[in-house]
Amino acid sequence: MDAETSLAGRLLLALPGIGEPEFDQAVIAMCLHDEDGALGIGIGHLIEGIGLHGLMAQLAIPPGRVPDVPLHRGGPVERQRGFVLHSREWQGEDTIDVAGRWALTGTLDVLRALAHGTGPARWLVALGYAGWSDGQLEAELARPGWLAAAGDDAIVFDAAPADRWQATLKGEGIDPRLLVGAGGHA
Repeated sequence: MDAETSLAGRLLLALPGIGEPEFDQAVIAMCLHDEDGALGIGIGHLIEGIGLHGLMAQLAIPPGRVPDVPLHRGGPVERQRGFVLHSREWQGEDTIDVAGRWALTGTLDVLRALAHGTGPARWLVALGYAGWSDGQLEAELARPGWLAAAGDDAIVFDAAPADRWQATLKGEGIDPRLLVGAGGHA
């Protein structure tokens, strides 16, 4: 798979009628997509009941200067595993570049850097991820229900999570009010 066909660095949106409650109005920042499969981080829904400071307390990391922000529901796979989707100027252990747009780090060094005020300028924290095996995402995209969009960094890092789905659609020139979850019969 080449850079033109890879969805890494794009936003994947679940459209009405997809039939999977877990992905209702999901916005997934696609981080990896190659011949081995795909991995994305959900950025459209928050986890209730725990914020970043609570997570850091569980990991014995003093929060320092980092704000106590909500955590994103990254996806249904490995919900106890954390990821930080962030701007590219900061690199740490095992940080991966996401198509020259963002970076993704799944190691504790990024949380320590955020606590010390030396981490990335723009970031969000998620628990879990959305994953697809080899060919699975391509098969899902061949059916109605998903839209791959360019999105922009302001949507990813600045928009409220609840607004990202509509903002991404509008950025693609789609009026979300006109989407329906089922087809009609003639």
